[in-house]
Amino acid sequence: MWKTKTIASFISFRQAYLASPTRRYSRVAPPQPSVIRVTNNIAHLGPPKTGPLPRQLMSLPPFPGHPLPGKNAVNSVDVDVGVGHVTAISWVKYYFEEVNDKTIQSHFTKGLVVMEKEDGVRAMRKVKHNEVMQVGDKLWLPVSIAETRISKRYDTIPSGTLYPNADEIAYLQRLVRFKDSAIIVLNKPPKLPVKGNVPIHNSMDALAAAALSYGNDEGPRLVHRLDRETSGLLVMGRTKESIDHLHSVFSDYKGRNSRCKAWNKACEAMYQRYWALVIGSPKDKEGIVSAPLSKVLLDDGKTDRVVLAQGSGFEASQEAITEYRVLGPMINGCSWLELRPITSRKHQLRVHCAEALGTPIVGDYKYGWFVHKRWKQMPQVDVEPTTGKQYKLRRPEGLDIQKGSVLSKVPLLHLHCREMVLPNIAKFLHVLSQREADPLRPGISSKPDLLRFVASMPSHMKISWNIMSSYLV
Repeated sequence: MWKTKTIASFISFRQAYLASPTRRYSRVAPPQPSVIRVTNNIAHLGPPKTGPLPRQLMSLPPFPGHPLPGKNAVNSVDVDVGVGHVTAISWVKYYFEEVNDKTIQSHFTKGLVVMEKEDGVRAMRKVKHNEVMQVGDKLWLPVSIAETRISKRYDTIPSGTLYPNADEIAYLQRLVRFKDSAIIVLNKPPKLPVKGNVPIHNSMDALAAAALSYGNDEGPRLVHRLDRETSGLLVMGRTKESIDHLHSVFSDYKGRNSRCKAWNKACEAMYQRYWALVIGSPKDKEGIVSAPLSKVLLDDGKTDRVVLAQGSGFEASQEAITEYRVLGPMINGCSWLELRPITSRKHQLRVHCAEALGTPIVGDYKYGWFVHKRWKQMPQVDVEPTTGKQYKLRRPEGLDIQKGSVLSKVPLLHLHCREMVLPNIAKFLHVLSQREADPLRPGISSKPDLLRFVASMPSHMKISWNIMSSYLV
């Protein structure tokens, strides 16, 4: 009897359960959406493909207007829009001179480039390649546009002999970015000293004097310096006259003491831009650091170090000014900065980043040792601001991440002189040598007043850039 009642109650419960409009699942394993995939002629269930992951965006400097520095007026004009106008794709190609034109065009075609107006009230919108740039307009685009092929060869001199052989001469000549009758511009590799002394034989000045004379009686001479670990654009003078004038150009006076107005104007337009990977991120996205520097002698009595001046008046100090701009969001505890030194002081950028901004450059153990020690112990987790999801780093295949990149145990210094605008000194040498301001010759006046150079990053910085790229997997 009781079995019959139990069976009847179970049947009624089952009918009521099936008739209910809501479907119930097990609390242990709720069903997940899946799709059928075929691999090697074998069908299996798998999760659906995820949507596109968020992109890292970087901003270009606000459009300064036309004509662009270091570019002829004819070259800065776009045929589609008329005379005196610069289009969006021309501005991007000008800033990323080392990037292939097809790569830039594909970013515009896919709608990945957006524009922000100067007023900041209107929202960012997609921009077409032929849209005319206005003064103050700012373009935002994925950092993947700056990704380039990474050479597996180390960026160092093959050997350290004072008299280079044929292979070393060919290697040094491949570093030359520009050469004329007055100057030579090189893309200096890291870990190569610029100025040698008694224990250093493979310095840049000694090797260039032996390998880069190009038929002159004497080799080129240094007119400014980069740190041993710093890479990027290095200018050398080829004649005594050009060396003297370039020394004044790279000084704080910027060479603006000539009777030639065109030369003085070209010297005022001169600038250098560095790219640096720093630990952390400044509070303000852009700004100016004005912090005087002074030298102190360490306890060993031999080593000196540059520090921020205390302002007491009892120590000798020099004025130091640096403009900075954050290129993108902070990933893995690091962010990319664009630095523009207004003054030329020893270790100015490294000290301003470490002590004034509180974000030392990756690989700078002299001024950021304690931050490096804490940085390696911190959990490297960052959240994407729009979606709230965690960033995940991409490790490029086929590359050794131990070659000084941001993921290696001992990263190299991530400071690179990427862009430089200089007066065309070969054009003005004849005028500067005269006591009175003579007009320029007809054949020389057609040459540009400014020269602009862009150098690609070394391998370890390229790897770090690609690891912190926009396609986060």
